[in-house]
Amino acid sequence: MQIINKPNKESWSQILKRPTQTVNDIEDIVSAIFNDVIKNGDTAINKYTTRFDGVDLQSNIVSEEAIQEAIKRVPEKLQEAIKKAKQNIEAFHAAQKTSRITIDTTNGVQCWQEKRPIEKVGLYIPGGTAPLFSTVLMLAIPAQIADCKEIVLCSPPNEKGELAPEILFAAQLCGVTKIFKVGGIQAIAGLTFGTETIPQVYKIFGPGNQFVTVAKQLATKFGVAIDMPAGPSELLVVADDNAKASYIASDLLSQAEHGEDSQVILVSTSKSLIDSVSKEIEKQIKELPRQAIAEKAIANSKLIYVENDQLALDLINEYGPEHFIICTENEDFYIDGIANAGSIFIGNYTPESAGDYASGTNHTLPTNGFSKAYSGVNLDSFLKSMTFQKISKEGLLNIGETIELMADAEGLQAHKNAVTIRLEDLISTKTEIS
Repeated sequence: MQIINKPNKESWSQILKRPTQTVNDIEDIVSAIFNDVIKNGDTAINKYTTRFDGVDLQSNIVSEEAIQEAIKRVPEKLQEAIKKAKQNIEAFHAAQKTSRITIDTTNGVQCWQEKRPIEKVGLYIPGGTAPLFSTVLMLAIPAQIADCKEIVLCSPPNEKGELAPEILFAAQLCGVTKIFKVGGIQAIAGLTFGTETIPQVYKIFGPGNQFVTVAKQLATKFGVAIDMPAGPSELLVVADDNAKASYIASDLLSQAEHGEDSQVILVSTSKSLIDSVSKEIEKQIKELPRQAIAEKAIANSKLIYVENDQLALDLINEYGPEHFIICTENEDFYIDGIANAGSIFIGNYTPESAGDYASGTNHTLPTNGFSKAYSGVNLDSFLKSMTFQKISKEGLLNIGETIELMADAEGLQAHKNAVTIRLEDLISTKTEIS
């Protein structure tokens, strides 16, 4: 990892640059595949599955028989671990439910807000070098709690044309309604437009590589919502001499092994800690089965020394990390001051891996600096807030003139008339009665 000492603020944007291609580099490829799927549906989907995943499928649908057969191949201990993680994730997301909010803004004017589920959602589960069955839990559980009617899952098949049995076990456990062996850009296209087999959905969720991220962004041009631009994984750790170097190194490597385009950063006010972490990384990385992947990610990563906590915090907020670990003596300073981060992990005994799997928080988070404006996936991601109002005769008499004056000032006569015609009826009726 590159060690950077006391960088000046003018250099921060260059130092903190992500190792990703620009949207322009990828968008032409995505657009071409989208257009092919629009025209040719499943035929195009199958063509790209053969090209990118190296497998020729007779069908991209996962049958109920295949699901039940796959479940038998998941070890019992792992099944129990997945169920325990499900309980924690379920508890945290169920606690996010809110009740109807009702208020009389004026006598006779009642307004309220309710949340209703998004009816059709698509869940993208990355496969590739590491089939992320944990992401099934993170997306399907809140979708199920929200009561989404159709929960469609897409994930790329392996070289045998199958999905990992753990993915199928988790999907069945969490109420997924349809499962397809489709990955990459073609999966996002299928969920966006619908095909002969893949249903069109209203919102697409899930992380992915740079191509999947751009495909999701392009899907919004066709009226499909997305959770966020969630691309290659990233982690930033802030630490001082209160931290343990071996712990920090293990956290950095835990994200580096996700993919070659992952990025990990350590920001520290301690030069000695930086040196110790650097040595620990060299030691620990040699023991990893995914050493080659981690090494390429580490090459894109940084160890940054800054002079004080305030500079560290300013740099971190400028970066806006997906995952943010705080291992400092003055942890409250960072807890209170962090403005831009997807998910925060506090203390020496809170590894980021806990949030990835089983503590209960969601691991589908904004990357590439999008934490400055986006939240991570939560229960509300699967819900729509709808507002209602009911106005009585008294209520319209109370606010009618206000509406008329405002509509008239904007030059919208029909808006004014919609109130005036009612007020005239109410006033004439009132006069007749009196």
